[in-house]
Amino acid sequence: MSQHEAISEDAVREAEELVKASDYGARDPALRWQRWMLVAIAVGWSLFQIWASYYGTLNTQKTGAIHLAFGFALAFLAYPRKRGPRDRIPWYDWLLALVGIATSLYIVVSYYNIVAVQGGVPTTRDVLMGTALLVVLMIAAVRIIGYALPVIAILVMAYGAMGPAGIIPVTPPDILFLHNGYEWQQIMQQLYLTEEGIWGTPIRVSATFVFLFVLFGSLLDKAGAGQYFVDLAFSGLGTFRGGPAKASVIASLLTGVVSGSSVANVVTTGTFTIPLMKRVGYPAVKAGATECAASVNGQLMPPVMGAAAFIMAVFVGIPYSELILYALVPAVLTYAGLLYLVHLEAVKLGLEGLPRAELPPFWPTFRRGVHYLIPVAYLLYELMWLKHTPERSALNATFVLMILILVQELVRAVRRGDGPVAGLWEGVKLTFSGLDVGARNMTTIAVATAAAGIIVGMVTMTNLGYGLTQIIEAVSGGHIWIVLIMAMITSLILGVGLPTTANYIVMAALVVPVIVNLSNAAGMAVPLVAIHMFVFYFGILADDTPPVGLAAYAASAISRADPIATGVQGFIYDMRTAILPYMFFFNPQLLLIGVENWWLQSWVLFSALVGMLMFVSATQGYFTARLLWHERIVLLVASLMIIKPGGTTDLIGFALLALVYIAQRWRIGRQPPAPPAAPATA
Repeated sequence: MSQHEAISEDAVREAEELVKASDYGARDPALRWQRWMLVAIAVGWSLFQIWASYYGTLNTQKTGAIHLAFGFALAFLAYPRKRGPRDRIPWYDWLLALVGIATSLYIVVSYYNIVAVQGGVPTTRDVLMGTALLVVLMIAAVRIIGYALPVIAILVMAYGAMGPAGIIPVTPPDILFLHNGYEWQQIMQQLYLTEEGIWGTPIRVSATFVFLFVLFGSLLDKAGAGQYFVDLAFSGLGTFRGGPAKASVIASLLTGVVSGSSVANVVTTGTFTIPLMKRVGYPAVKAGATECAASVNGQLMPPVMGAAAFIMAVFVGIPYSELILYALVPAVLTYAGLLYLVHLEAVKLGLEGLPRAELPPFWPTFRRGVHYLIPVAYLLYELMWLKHTPERSALNATFVLMILILVQELVRAVRRGDGPVAGLWEGVKLTFSGLDVGARNMTTIAVATAAAGIIVGMVTMTNLGYGLTQIIEAVSGGHIWIVLIMAMITSLILGVGLPTTANYIVMAALVVPVIVNLSNAAGMAVPLVAIHMFVFYFGILADDTPPVGLAAYAASAISRADPIATGVQGFIYDMRTAILPYMFFFNPQLLLIGVENWWLQSWVLFSALVGMLMFVSATQGYFTARLLWHERIVLLVASLMIIKPGGTTDLIGFALLALVYIAQRWRIGRQPPAPPAAPATA
């Protein structure tokens, strides 16, 4: 093995360890029975969710409580604390897991008494159990997510406790504090006993839609779809200028269809794409940043978007199948912008593609894994044609996928001569592994949604959103542009410490009502889904927001570049994504809302695409040639004019674009021709 290959293997192993630590749990007990216990908990969680969705006999609060109980078990038994042992489960993690499980299942066991006998009024025991659950939940959130979400939750609870009648007896200013303060018993009633707090919309969606879609993606990856998508992208794009980078973009797009994890997307595709990008001449930082930006945007691609998308559909009150249609055009635009960006980088660096002989042939590669499209097509059929709920659609598609895995392994075994029994057994093992990984992937989401439920519950209880509206209106002077920029900056700052799902929930609870109120006050009829999509898009950037973007750390582990530099470069690449929320906020037709006729819609989409590409050119400093500083300014203005809806602005934008093009062609024409190459000597 060469030194390069050894380094490559070490890099991949380091990246996989990061995925394991963030998505699966880094603990690997030395005792065999403990390893199998963790597998049994994960598989049991998946089987419970399948059973609960298939029969649907449990109410949402009980389902959420059992869901969180499984989450607590894996959070403390599979995820060690930062300096805790990885080869064994210490006594305090056993204790924390048991307390978390007991306080969660208490809701299931005592549900009838709480609702029918007590009428929702908490007893002393209820308050004690709720308090214990809050403590354990904060510890789990710190361990898996970091300090940001627990700190925000504690601050919001402290806000609810402040007031003349609250736990903290103060007389705060009326502009922000629109309540008299609440006692601890009232706070526990809101957060622990009702469906307005911990057991509210975030964890309810996590326990239904999200789990099944994550499980579907895990099983599809175990079946081999992830590798197939990478091979397909390389076979189609590998020979083009900067081919590995373009293949990275398409492979991450396709992987994003079946995976809501940016970090897992980086490792699945980046293991192959990053070394090849470096081979054709991309610097290590730019190779890692390209993969990072492409993988982070994978959460924007329907139909299997990130967990936040399912929560958004419930918050907005629309079917998930409808949200898919709204999200489709912006997702395509952001990947079109990234493809153009990596092309410009390849042109600037003078890079070429890979030789065709080193790439798999396209059509044989396509035929080899075309069956992986069957469960995805069936999922879309259930969602879009039969109009089933996301939960039922994902469940039925998962059953189809399980059958496909068994048939696939049966056929492969027969072709190898191993016999049908060996094939069926391999299919069972793959399915079992998918159930295990799918549940482990859900641990972070379950804990994050439960902790975020505290914020949602306290905002509802205290009417905090209205108070923030008054403050932001006073600061911004009611100018909606300033409000949107403040919302963008807030989301990016939260992204330093919050994963994408938690980031979106916090923004949806605190900032969306502010934007809704102020846009209505300004006389703007902005659809609610456009406002939620606005904060959702900036929440997605959390995974490559330096200095803590996990996707950037995974990419840099493979590329062997500095993770901060990779994160910064990836964030620069993602600036094209940052312009999109403003585009569909002011022009909801990009979300296919208010389409009067398809001719107008086609023009809107065409102008948006041109505006996006010109924005990329302006930020990258390259169009048909390197842009002079004044050409960059003109092209940036042109892109913003084209992006802004309106015939006059489009005319001005295209005129400026033509001016820059003519100026560049004239400048290139004046350059002297390159001297002929010297003849080769013997």
